Amino acid sequence: MSSRMVLRCTNSFALSQPKFNGCFFPLIYHINVSALTRHVPATALSFCQLQASNLHDSPVTVASDVRYGGKQIISVDSPLYDYILSNIREPKILHELREETATMRGSQMQVSPDQAQLLAMLVQILGAKRCIEVGTYTGYSSLAVALVLPEEGHLVACERDGKSIEVAKRYYDQAGVSHKVDVRHGLAADTLKSLIQNGESCRYDFAFVDAEKRMYQEYFELLLQLVRVGGLIVVDNVLWHGRVADPLVNDSKTLSIRNFNQNLMEDKRVDISMVPIGDGMTICRKR
Repeated sequence: MSSRMVLRCTNSFALSQPKFNGCFFPLIYHINVSALTRHVPATALSFCQLQASNLHDSPVTVASDVRYGGKQIISVDSPLYDYILSNIREPKILHELREETATMRGSQMQVSPDQAQLLAMLVQILGAKRCIEVGTYTGYSSLAVALVLPEEGHLVACERDGKSIEVAKRYYDQAGVSHKVDVRHGLAADTLKSLIQNGESCRYDFAFVDAEKRMYQEYFELLLQLVRVGGLIVVDNVLWHGRVADPLVNDSKTLSIRNFNQNLMEDKRVDISMVPIGDGMTICRKR
């Protein structure tokens, strides 16, 4: 699922650094609350003491923390994101699928074009031939991967919704990649367990997870058995619309992702990199 946080501002103002789980959050300043997109929950900034009198509409947002070298990070507003999208090489078939998916229920579950491009690039860099996707929806991300797989490539696509699978299969056919994609209709955990039972442990190069958030830890443990040493597991929605950083948000999905992120931080079986693209993705390399 993809969403984007858009913040706008100009003048800085003082904020106290809130503490959560023993850690201080970085200072965030130059924020215009009125410019938040509909994808950002109202609670996402509830831990900040905002001074509305200093807020303006210039499209710049900066997060800074002197503990990390005072690095300034610009957030992505709508014009800048439009510019990013204008510089993405999105094949026509993917564009058509994205447009159709936008008319469907649950369209927010589709990854963004920049996320799909990153996934395809990772597959190419890795030289992957065998891939797994947990949570396929209408097939946008799996199609992006299948398009760059070699002819002998193989992608297991796990999806429980039959109507979404119908759309995905139609586009696999149109793109000429159906022979690369093995669609598994049912619960992803059951599919992954069956692959392990069939002796396919350590036979996959790449996996992408974008499914039920409360199942992330179980999916990850199963995929660690299936992915080879040096292979990648990419997990979507790790920032969860900003909720993971708000100590006042404690619903089951947010807690699951927050705990999963913490577990990854402490997991010595993988190298990790959390990337603020889309709704946040963590790239894990199996050691």
